[in-house]
Amino acid sequence: MSDSNTAAAPPVIVITDLVKHFGRFAALRGLTASFDAARIYTILGDNGAGKTTLLRALAGLVRPTRGCISMLGTTDLSSVRPQFGYMAHPSLLYDEMSGMENLRYFGLLYGIEDDLRCSKTIARVGLDPWLRRPIGQYSQGMRQRMSLARALPHDPKILLLDEPFSNVDASSAREMVKLLAEMRDAGKTILVVTHQVQLLEGTADEFVWMQAGQIVDRTRELQPLRSRMTCEDARPHTGSAEER
Repeated sequence: MSDSNTAAAPPVIVITDLVKHFGRFAALRGLTASFDAARIYTILGDNGAGKTTLLRALAGLVRPTRGCISMLGTTDLSSVRPQFGYMAHPSLLYDEMSGMENLRYFGLLYGIEDDLRCSKTIARVGLDPWLRRPIGQYSQGMRQRMSLARALPHDPKILLLDEPFSNVDASSAREMVKLLAEMRDAGKTILVVTHQVQLLEGTADEFVWMQAGQIVDRTRELQPLRSRMTCEDARPHTGSAEER
């Protein structure tokens, strides 16, 4: 876990009374929370708890029904979009292109025309940047690592990662966790949604528990959600684990 002294700095993400409806279904229900710089936050919860919707709202991919999101000191998320990297659960890669061709393309969206920078980013996630095989012939684990690389070439301050370890072998997953820790220690704020939470035990700074569209607990250590936390009696928590 990070020991950097960021407590006095303002949070890089502030969420206030966030609500998101899909038709009659409320995916997020008045969620309020803040997240500090240079931390890894692991977001946990059952399917349908609102984890992916939260990441998508932070990435500016879904418009909240109500509430406010401030990132890096502004509520105009489009103005700071180059400062965050988003890794969706689907890889969002072009199957007919090689890994290097994919990263060149996505790099151009951020004004990056540097093959060396792209190749170093691919190598950081444990892949060969000059592998000519198209992405469509990659294993699922290789696709996941390439998807992580896709979120990195512009050196974002905030990373939003949805199931980054899905179908990744144990050794490669540990290397990915090591890379996330290095980026956290370099000052990046990282939010990770994962069902493979044990991989981040001892590395994550905080575990954020979601249930029915709300944050119901925040803990420094990985532990089961307390039995009193049920859909009927759960109460949202807005502060960090350090504040309680």
